[in-house]
Amino acid sequence: MSVIFDITAKRADLSPDALAMRDVVSGEEITYQTLEDRANRVAAALERAGLKAGQRVGILTHNNTAFFEILFACAKARIILVPLNWRLTVPELLPLLEDSDINVMIHDVNCSDLAKDAAAVRSLTLVPIQPHGEQPVAGSYQSMRTEPQGDRMRDPAWPADDTWYMIYTSGTTGVPKAVPQTFGMAMSNYLNLTQALDISARSRSPNFLPLFHTAGINLHTLPILIAGGTVDVLPGFDPELFMSVLQEGKTTTLFAVPAVFQALRTHPKFNEIDFTKIPSWGSGGAALPDAVVQEFLSKGVRICQGWGMTETGPSILFQTPNDAETKLGSVGRPLMLSEAKIVDESGKRVAVGDTGELLVRGPLITPGYRNRPEANAETFLEGGWMRTGDVARQDEDGCFYLVDRIKDMYISGGENVYPAEVENTLAHHPDILEAAVLGVADEQWGEVGCACVIPKPGHTPVEADVIAFCKDRLAGYKIPKSVKIMEDFPRTPAGKTRKHLLRDMLV
Repeated sequence: MSVIFDITAKRADLSPDALAMRDVVSGEEITYQTLEDRANRVAAALERAGLKAGQRVGILTHNNTAFFEILFACAKARIILVPLNWRLTVPELLPLLEDSDINVMIHDVNCSDLAKDAAAVRSLTLVPIQPHGEQPVAGSYQSMRTEPQGDRMRDPAWPADDTWYMIYTSGTTGVPKAVPQTFGMAMSNYLNLTQALDISARSRSPNFLPLFHTAGINLHTLPILIAGGTVDVLPGFDPELFMSVLQEGKTTTLFAVPAVFQALRTHPKFNEIDFTKIPSWGSGGAALPDAVVQEFLSKGVRICQGWGMTETGPSILFQTPNDAETKLGSVGRPLMLSEAKIVDESGKRVAVGDTGELLVRGPLITPGYRNRPEANAETFLEGGWMRTGDVARQDEDGCFYLVDRIKDMYISGGENVYPAEVENTLAHHPDILEAAVLGVADEQWGEVGCACVIPKPGHTPVEADVIAFCKDRLAGYKIPKSVKIMEDFPRTPAGKTRKHLLRDMLV
C-alpha cells in the first residue's frame, strides 16, 4: 500500500448527505459533505497561519466533533496533529511540547487554563474551540472554519508511510514516548476491524473514550468514518448520557475499556436495557475479568476482547463472538493484516501452551518512536517484529491469552507470580469490584503479593475473608499476604492501572 486517498473527499463524493457525526449534547448533525468542506477550510487556515507540511500542531480537548474536522484538515495540509492529555499538569505537559516542537495549540474551553498556563512558559499561539452556538470570534477555530478555502488544488493521494498524527503513550511505567501514526496504519486498522466487526456505512457507534488515546480515535470512530457510517460524539464517559444513547436503539457496535463495563454493571438501568439489540461489543486496553464477561453473557451479550497498543495502530488480536463465549480470558486471534508469535528469552518460538513474550508484526506497526533511538533498537526487531513487553500463551486452537506484563511479574519463594491471574481470581469475590496485585518486599519469601481492592458499592471486603477465598483457588505462593481497600486506582486513559503510581500510594 503506497498511498491512500483523501478520506473525506472520497466520502463526500460517495455519500455527501449521509450523517457522519452527531454532537449528542448540542444535537448538531454533520454530513460528510459538511465534514469535507470544514476540513478544507481549516487546512487552508492552518497554512495561512504559517504551518507547513511536516510541522506539528497540538490539541487539548475533550471529545467533540471539531477534533475530527481538525484531524482531517491536518491530513489535507500534511500537518501532524498531536493530541495531548488534558489531565496533565503544566510541568508534565511542557516536556511533551518541547519534544514535539509545538508552537500552535488548539484547545477547548475546558482546557483554557491549562493551555494559557503552558503558553505562559512556552511561546504558543492559542486557538480556542468555542462552545457550540457562539458567534465566531477572531482567532478561534470556528473563525478558521468559516474562512474561504481558496483555490489550491490538493493532491488527494496521501502517502501511506507519512505521519498523520502522533500520540504519546500513556506511560504505565514511566515517561511517555511519542508514537507516530501513519496514513497506512489508519487504513490497515480500518481493514482489520471491517473484517472482524463487519463495519460498514450502516454502522453507528458512540465516541467517548479520550481523544489523546488511540482507542478514542480508532476504536471505532475513524474506521466508521472511513466506511461512511455514523458516530455519536459525547464529551466523555458520563454513565447517564451514555445510557441514553444506548436506549435510542441506533448503536450497532460499541467498544469500551473494562472500567466502563464495570460502571455499566453497577448502573441502576443495567437490568432495564436490552443490550442484545447492539450486535457488536468489544473490550480492550486492559484485561476484562471473567466475572464481568459472564455477567454480560447472562444478559445475552458476548463481549469480544482484543489486544493492541498505541504502537500497533492498535488492532492486532480480536476474539470472534464464538470465542468470546467459549474462550474466556482469551484476547483472540491475529486479525487479517496481523501476525503474532510467542518467544522465549533467546527469541525462539515456545511450544503451544508455554508462556513467553508476545511479538507482533504487520502494516499497523508504527515506524518507531520519535527521538528515542535506544527504545527503537530495543523494541523493533528484524523481520518487522515488535516486542510488546507482554507475557502470553497460545492454545491449541490458535487463541492468545495474556498472562501479564513482564515488568509486573514478581518472584515469591523462587516461583514466578503473574498478578493478572490473582486479580482475575479476586474479581470473583462477592465484595470486590476490581483488584490490582503488586509484589512487595518480604524478608522470608523475597516478594509477596499485596492485593489492592475496590469494593462493590455497599460492600466491605475483610482481609481474612479475601485471603481465605484465595486459598481455595490459588497455589500458596500466589495468595496475597495483605489486602488494601481503596476507592480507586490511578489509571491510564485506557483504564489500565498505573501500578508504579499505585505502588507509591502504598508507601
